[in-house]
Parts: sequence; structure tokens; C-alpha cells
Amino acid sequence: MAPSAMSRGNNWTKSLSDAQPVPYWLEDPGKPHPEPALTGAETCDLLVVGGGYSGLWTALIAKERDPQRDVVLLEGREVGWAASGRNGGFCAASLTHGLPNGLTRWPEEIRKLQELGARNLDEIEKAVARHDLDCDFERTGEIDVATETYQAWELRDWYEEMEREGLAEGVEFLDAEAVREQVDSPTFQAGLWDRRGVAMLHPAKLAWGLKRACLRLGVRVYEHTPALTLKTYGAGMAVRTPYGSVRARKVALGTNIFPNLVKRVRAYTVPVYDYALMTEPLSAEQLSSIGWKNRQGLGDSANQFHYFRLSADNRILWGGYDAIYPYGGRVRREYDDRPETYAKLAGHFFTCFPQLEGVRFTHAWGGAIDTCSRFSAFFGTAHQGNVAYAAGYTGLGVGATRFGADVMLDLLSGEETERTSLEMVRKKPLPFPPEPFAWTGIALTKWSLARADAHGGRRNLWLRTMDKLGLGFDS
Repeated sequence: MAPSAMSRGNNWTKSLSDAQPVPYWLEDPGKPHPEPALTGAETCDLLVVGGGYSGLWTALIAKERDPQRDVVLLEGREVGWAASGRNGGFCAASLTHGLPNGLTRWPEEIRKLQELGARNLDEIEKAVARHDLDCDFERTGEIDVATETYQAWELRDWYEEMEREGLAEGVEFLDAEAVREQVDSPTFQAGLWDRRGVAMLHPAKLAWGLKRACLRLGVRVYEHTPALTLKTYGAGMAVRTPYGSVRARKVALGTNIFPNLVKRVRAYTVPVYDYALMTEPLSAEQLSSIGWKNRQGLGDSANQFHYFRLSADNRILWGGYDAIYPYGGRVRREYDDRPETYAKLAGHFFTCFPQLEGVRFTHAWGGAIDTCSRFSAFFGTAHQGNVAYAAGYTGLGVGATRFGADVMLDLLSGEETERTSLEMVRKKPLPFPPEPFAWTGIALTKWSLARADAHGGRRNLWLRTMDKLGLGFDS
């Protein structure tokens, strides 16, 4: 949908004139005050490093498994401030960054992975109710839409393959008329509606709700407390912080894109910056003009894709397309704001929904996603099994981080479970090469993906080679 957007001229840039360069979700008036920083020395059974979804779920589940376990959580800034508080709010059952990726990489395990993913999403829904997590949870599903003829053919072919493999339960193919009955865009030519496999939610409220639940169960949460070093200490571990330290029997690392305290893990992830816009609330007339009465999440089928959804107050979040890798893999605050991407996204938005001409954007923001070469999380242990880690969720961690928390706790227990026996858990992706090879390879892959989008989806030699090697770059 991008080329025709550029032909519309610059009228749509006015829609960005009032957009604040901050994440919409984090401006919610219900944002809690941060907990005090750690000062002095602490001891505990389990230390969790990282106050995003990965760490929060780990701390919460650890207390649910064993209420007597003494748990401490450290967060370098404030709970939910990074990817967990600024993502699109798509909480998916998939543990493998979508069924196609999982079927390609783990064909023998895919049914078990699908089952575990569905169970994980059910458990999230139960936790929302059990802990009263006020996060606008709506299990509306998601529609993958085709905006080109070749994409419509590919969606139908994929749906037929899913049926042959017995993996199409809860999924419905929509032709052009049927998809536009759900959401009316002149660009939509077909769709696949996964009715139960995705929920929409307010991402920051989920993080804040998990924090409150952890505190109620007795987890000691320290914010503005970065973990600086990790070392063996007797039979356990010791972590140093700016004003103190923690000694723990076991440590779970949920730092994702930020430098892992186990240095050998760092080569497996790179930061990719993703950007999003949020509109003003739509009027009843504007909402009626596009339908969307069932409030599903949507994503288009291009390599450089958009994701979009309705908020609880009927704003449209519109994100994706540009995925920016900074040379050297550095995570810096200045990369969170990118006006040239906002302008591009605004043009694409009005091509998708020309009937919303005149709608304005109130917020525009970005942030780093932890990407690995297989696009889905990997796991491991260090320090004789006293430390566990999970990372590499590649933008689909809202739901999968809860599964990752279970995996880390299983690994720390030292017992084999249905999760730890998975090939997905036992084996790691290929690491990224050092610079300048990483930047060159990612840049060439991005160029090739854009070229494929412009040429009927045809993948060039570079992409076909990356496919064979199990490498790639997910925009």
C-alpha cells in the first residue's frame, strides 16, 4: 500500500502537527509511582533482573508455584518503560513468531508448540481475571490481510496447507468481500482471521498490573536499580547495583535487548527499532465508515508489514513497516524518535483508510525490539545452572514472555519438563556476526525484502540463501 500513499502529496503530513513523540500507553493517568531503589545488601532465593513482561511473569509465577519462595526483582528504570510499555498490544498464542516460521523450523514439534501456545494464552486470560489486571484485555483475534493479488493467492494457499496439516482450527479464510465486511479498506483483497489465537490489550497497563500482583504476593520490587555485574558467590550468585547488592540462590535474566549479564549471550540478539502512530479517538461516524465492529487486530501480508488495532477509546494504533537496525547494535534513546518514519507511516495510513481523511495523530514513538536470527525466543543457563535467561522474542513477546518465564523457572529447577525437552528450548539460533558484517547483511536483507514486496513476492538469491541457512531479518 506504500506507493500510492506517496502520490497523495503532502496533505497528510498535517495530521502529524500535534503528535507528541512519546508512547501513548505510558501517558495513562493510572501509571503507578515507582518503587524505591535498592540501597544496601539483600538476600533472596530467586533474583529476577528486568521489569518488563519477562521478569514480571517470572517473579509472579515463581511465587504462585511456591508462595514461600523469597523473590526480588530489579528494574534499571521503571517497570514497563521499554518494549513492554510501548508495543502494539497484540498478545498472541504463537510461541514461534507465527505458524509458518514454527512449521519451517520445528515441523516435528509444531503441534506441541501450538498446544503449549494456546494453553499459555488461556493462562494469561485466567491471570488477568485472577489478579484483576486492568489492561483492556479483549480476545478478538487477528486478521492477516492481503493488499496485493499475489498475497491473496498466498493466503489462500497457506490456508489450504493449514487444513491439510490439521492446523486450521479456529482460522477462517476471508475473500475480498468478506474481509471488507469486517474492516473496510479499499486495499484489502483477502484475509485470514485467527479468531481465538490473539488478544488485544493495553501493554503498559499489563506491566503495571503484573507489578501490583507481584507486590501483593510479596515480591520485593526495586526500580531505578540497574544490575551492574553478575558473579558466582559461594553456592549461589551475587549481583552488584549502584547503591547495594543482592545475593541469591538462583537468578533469572529478563533483560532482552539490553546487554545480558551473561556476555556470551549478547551475540544472539540485535536491536531493531520499530515505530508507531496513534490517532485521536474516532467519532461514531468515522468508526462506522470503516466498520471494524469486531475489533480484531490486523496486520498486512507484506515483508515490510503494518500492524494496526483499536484502543479501548477507539483510537487506531498504526505501526510497523520501517525496521531500523543501528550500526553497531547500540540501544540509544535518540533512536526512539524518527520523524521520517512517522511521515511514511502517516501516508500509508491514509492509503489504507482514505475515508478517515482529516483524522489527526496525537502520539508518535518508537523503541528497540530484541531480534534473533530465528525470530522467536531462545533460552539457556549459565553458572552451573544457577542462572537462566530468555531473549529474542522479535516483537511477539507480549504473550510468549509468560511461556519464557515458565521455561526459565523449569531450567532453574533442574528438572526436565515438557517445555525443557523441546528442541526449541534445547537449541539456540545462529548468532549474528560482528560488524561490519551484521549491518551489511541486515541492510542487504531489508533491501531484498522491499524488492520482493515490489515484485510480486519473488525472493532473490540472497533471501533464498538466508532461508536455507535459517537466517533472515523480520521487518
